[in-house]
Amino acid sequence: MVVGTAEPKPKVRTGRCLCGDTVYEVDGAPDDPHLCSCRHETRVSGGPAVLWVGFRKDRLRWVGPGGEPTWYSSWPTLHRGFCPRCGSQLVSVADGSDMIMVTGFSLDDRSGTDPVGHSYREEAVPWMTIALAPDPFRPQPASM
Repeated sequence: MVVGTAEPKPKVRTGRCLCGDTVYEVDGAPDDPHLCSCRHETRVSGGPAVLWVGFRKDRLRWVGPGGEPTWYSSWPTLHRGFCPRCGSQLVSVADGSDMIMVTGFSLDDRSGTDPVGHSYREEAVPWMTIALAPDPFRPQPASM
């Protein structure tokens, strides 16, 4: 028997809407943090981009007094979860996906969520300049 080799317990993160009624817990490592400037995101957020962070769908639990969010299908296969009380957009999930995307700024702890990509960058407002974090899964050039 080997002592002290237990796998570390996954980090549990919490996130919430503006009013605090719709609260979630999610565990596991964040996946594919990225910005999106598509027309859906800019209209729903009122801003130039939304930060999305992926987690396994089966690792997210709704724990607040408001329970699960209200769902709106912004595309036939894409569903967004909003707080029914304050309207905060919290999540997005595609049909058939094992992942759920949470809005990065709904997370209480945003460590490890610096964006590594920017979808629809060509549609971003011209005054927005983005410096992306290095993608941990892309080979990095050798330093000299």
